[in-house]
Amino acid sequence: MSTFTPISYTSSDGLALYARDYPPAGTDHGAEARLPVICIHGLTRNSADFDELAPELAATGRRVIAVDVRGRGHSAHDPDPANYNATVYAGDIIELMDELGLGQAVFIGTSMGGLITMTLAARRLDLIAAAVLNDVGPVLSVRGLRRIAGYAGRCSTLSSWEEAAAYLRDINACAFPANGDEEWGKWARRAFAPGDDGRLALRYDPHIATAIQTGALRPTSLAARMAFRRLARHRPTLLVRGALSDLVETEQAEWMRKAAPELHYVEVPDVGHAPMLTEPQALEAIRAFLSKLP
Repeated sequence: MSTFTPISYTSSDGLALYARDYPPAGTDHGAEARLPVICIHGLTRNSADFDELAPELAATGRRVIAVDVRGRGHSAHDPDPANYNATVYAGDIIELMDELGLGQAVFIGTSMGGLITMTLAARRLDLIAAAVLNDVGPVLSVRGLRRIAGYAGRCSTLSSWEEAAAYLRDINACAFPANGDEEWGKWARRAFAPGDDGRLALRYDPHIATAIQTGALRPTSLAARMAFRRLARHRPTLLVRGALSDLVETEQAEWMRKAAPELHYVEVPDVGHAPMLTEPQALEAIRAFLSKLP
């Protein structure tokens, strides 16, 4: 696997933020001129979710940046929970691109990361060269939102890595029925970190879940649908959907494909919300999608 360089930067409101920077392979063949990729994780996740995908993409000659959205991973918790929203998150991405001198990038957004990408499209479409929306869109299933609201921000500290793996299995087995003990253990190391007392805590501020728990995050809105159309009609866009997904079900996927006839689409079998993007079908589709871009 490729190594990465940690990036520390500061948001416009003074919050310390973090990202992983994977260098492109083959820089002697013009790789630096290729569009970089920015990967944005889901609601309760962090940049470690891309620790397998990012090196795969960097090996094709693209710089890959995987972010920790504020309140997650190595990024600072926000003292004002009201700032945990897609508009603020998109502003943080703009700050990061300014910090790195990136004028444009390909975005890969998983779940919440896709909502951030659509929000960015509404504000600064010029920054987006193309986008991969991973199991998310402007119309979402109430069933999936309710399931996520049922666990997000509600886990207490745990005493062992085995307990952490079991917790993640309990809330995600419906979406990843083929995962074995080794995979759940890997997920635990990404999602939890030991505290000063030795107990394991999830690597996010519990307040990040307020919007989904209170219903402030709605299944759809006019603004979300307009942002999606702006993105998918004006930039190459790939929708990746888990065949077992309860957040983007067949109904929602069909709406998106009708709203944006040029939308690229791939369905990942035997996986729910949200694919890790290292599944053969997802990885092949992403590689083919990127191969058509500078």
